[in-house]
Amino acid sequence: MTDETRLRELICTLAKSLFDRGLTHGSTGNISARMADGGLLVSPTGSSFGRLDPARLSRFDAAGRHLSGDQPTKEMPLHTAFYDTRSQAGAVVHLHSCHAVAWSLMPDVDEDDFLPPLTPYAVMQLGRVKLLPFFRPGDPAMGEAVRGLAGKRSAVMLANHGPVVAGKDVEAACNAIEELEANARLAVLTCGCRPRLLNKAQVGDIVTHFNVEWDA
Repeated sequence: MTDETRLRELICTLAKSLFDRGLTHGSTGNISARMADGGLLVSPTGSSFGRLDPARLSRFDAAGRHLSGDQPTKEMPLHTAFYDTRSQAGAVVHLHSCHAVAWSLMPDVDEDDFLPPLTPYAVMQLGRVKLLPFFRPGDPAMGEAVRGLAGKRSAVMLANHGPVVAGKDVEAACNAIEELEANARLAVLTCGCRPRLLNKAQVGDIVTHFNVEWDA
């Protein structure tokens, strides 16, 4: 089995796991991963995470030319913006996960620090999450908004839409976006209850100890 074949199967396995656990639904969500030659494998437009076919993933070369497979997701500008601004990005995942979207609807959410510091794991895996404004799905302006962050954030939340996370590889990206949804669920569950947050010293200790990328 070639490295590309293994990556194709891993993308589809992880996507189905996310779908089966309700982290995205219908034909929502998209996923991509960088290959050793600099090219990309991308989920096709209109496809379901529960039924991705490894052989039909969109294949791009390092210059961004579509070589084979179905037409890619219409959210390609989001994916390429992360790859172009974060040299360490090996994969990008975008979901329409329920609790993250619900938290983005709250009127007092901090746009610069979308997730309140409820657990150390969101700090460790995501750093600070930027809440971006609403864009029409597929609007190239979403990619420009990510480019405007100059590679300083590995995760963003599209208001009224869903989270987008870049990771060093496809497993790391999937783990991180699951952590984002889990912490958004905690935020929704404790909304109005004045939960005990991690304080600045505790967050700083986590950032230092785990060498977390943290845009102040």
